[in-house]
Amino acid sequence: MTGKNVKALKKLKKSYAWSGMLVTLFLSIVMVVTLAILTSAALQYVLESWISAEYDRISYMAHMYDSGMTEELKRLDREDRAYVVIDDDRMVYAYGKNTCSGIGHPIKVISDGGFLDIVVYHDTESQLFSIDEDTLTLDMGSFMPNILNPDMVIGINAPDTFKLPLWIGVKTVDGSIFAGRSTLDIDKNDLMFLGVVAGVLAGVFMLVFIFMLIRLILGIRNRRRLTKLVFGDEATGGNNWIYFRMKGEQILRRRSNARNHYAVLDIVFFKYRNYCVCHSVAEGEKQLATVRQVIEMWLGRGELSAHYASAHFVALVKADSNEKLQNRLNDLLGQLSCVDPAHNISFHIGVAYLDACSEHHNNASHDCPIDLERDYNNACAARATLDETDGSAIAYFTDEMVEEQIWEDRVRERQMTALLNEEFVVYYQPKYNPADDKLTGAEALIRWQSPEFGFVPPGRIIPIFEKNGFITEIDHYMIRHVARDQKRWYDTGYKCVPVSVNVSRAHFVEEDLAEQIRDIVDSEGAPHELIELELTESAFFDDKKALVSTINKLKSYGFAVSMDDFGSGYSSLNSLKDLPLDVLKLDADFFRGDSDVDRSEIVISETIRLAQALHMRTVAEGVEVKEQVDFLAQQGCDMIQGYYYAKPMPGNEFEQRMNAG
Repeated sequence: MTGKNVKALKKLKKSYAWSGMLVTLFLSIVMVVTLAILTSAALQYVLESWISAEYDRISYMAHMYDSGMTEELKRLDREDRAYVVIDDDRMVYAYGKNTCSGIGHPIKVISDGGFLDIVVYHDTESQLFSIDEDTLTLDMGSFMPNILNPDMVIGINAPDTFKLPLWIGVKTVDGSIFAGRSTLDIDKNDLMFLGVVAGVLAGVFMLVFIFMLIRLILGIRNRRRLTKLVFGDEATGGNNWIYFRMKGEQILRRRSNARNHYAVLDIVFFKYRNYCVCHSVAEGEKQLATVRQVIEMWLGRGELSAHYASAHFVALVKADSNEKLQNRLNDLLGQLSCVDPAHNISFHIGVAYLDACSEHHNNASHDCPIDLERDYNNACAARATLDETDGSAIAYFTDEMVEEQIWEDRVRERQMTALLNEEFVVYYQPKYNPADDKLTGAEALIRWQSPEFGFVPPGRIIPIFEKNGFITEIDHYMIRHVARDQKRWYDTGYKCVPVSVNVSRAHFVEEDLAEQIRDIVDSEGAPHELIELELTESAFFDDKKALVSTINKLKSYGFAVSMDDFGSGYSSLNSLKDLPLDVLKLDADFFRGDSDVDRSEIVISETIRLAQALHMRTVAEGVEVKEQVDFLAQQGCDMIQGYYYAKPMPGNEFEQRMNAG
């Protein structure tokens, strides 16, 4: 997974729940505010409409008062009406019960013609209105207790109508204020209607709120499921690689970990596929789950592990010292070896210490790159160096591995160009008959004369070519150039000797291999008897039927065929029995080391006798001292190849030696 995807998942993980809660809270607030605004606006409209109408009525009464029509004014008034005349803040005249506060408050109300300036006075017996700047509002704090009191609403003392008194003043002709008492009547039906409306609105609000709350809960639940799907591992029930990268970076960036050193581990259940074949995939995954549990219990505080893929686990552990980490890893291998007492299960662990910059990931600086994928690849590279026969083992990533990987990459980049430019040079190592020291053959060996890297020995390139498959191109290249040299020497009149050329086991998947070799040699015009094909011993453990067919074809075309490095691995006498070989080449390890000389000589002499009985010539390679030459001559070895006679040499030097006889 790329860094961009990991960052996107981080952002999603952090924001998903909070976004849902914030949206729910925001919408709830909006609904409450909207409900309050609508209710307040409706009440204010009703109130201002009532004041505007009452102002017109009281203005008419003030006009009658100015006209001296007080008696008519009294007859027009209802019983609950009253008015006073105020001059210079003194009440000079009053009719009815005077409950006017006498302190006027100017307000603005909406009328048909726009805004209307009105002076109002509180009623001293029931001050249910409040005045804020120039706006009159109903004081809900005083009004609601009356409405909500059960005795006042449905009790025996409940009035039919709630009366809200207010005094409204109008200026008279003589400059005094005519203030009339107005009453806003709210009956039970109005209250019931308002209650129903409020209840419906509140119910709708509650339903919407509950719906949003349910959605939020489901969203959180789905988020947890999504988190499990994205960050969980189905096979082991633990965490996966995505979670490891995200959580690992968080651990490394914490300031509290600034002094800690870390290492990344690649822990592999060795031969897991074989275990699944012998048992079942389900049983194998069960064992993987057990391995996960063992690893997680082994981890310390501030450490992390996850299942990477197949039989691979990754871990981020503290590595304050090499010795301490080694002891911990040995303890882990001991615990893992007990996951299935009935089977001897091996585990390989690759260790990559986080480099200097990575160790400073912990300084919480975002400028320092963190690349856990690179670190894990390094751990995998270290683990890949372990041999299959090592059992449970540990390998550490080193700078030399980095250099080796860089070298492999550079070779891969240059290999085809080098082939086309013929930078590969053929060296020849002579073979001599130990009985008379005569030149009887040679082996063709490759060297790379690179304009960029200089002279490169075969040990630096052949393993790389075998790994990436380019060795097949090299084989064709060597056969062509050896055939070309043999043709030139043959035409010059030299007494040519057969030259053996290695053929990689990678070729033997090709059904027409013999025809390919024949055509290459024929294109150069070299006699077939001057070309010998060397097959490595490992090739004889592949498809034997196809191998026998190819060897028979080569022999029918006139080529000699030899087995190279006989004795280097698990040599099979059945191979000698079934394969029609011409030459048996004894591996150089027969003539090296401090092994028992007598036992070695017995094996060598019997091998030579066996080859002679099968009508095969023998070649001993790696011979360096005269005592070995004398022994091999006594045993009837046909040819010796080694430093005692000559090292590998360029073609022109071999030509001179061949010309000298």
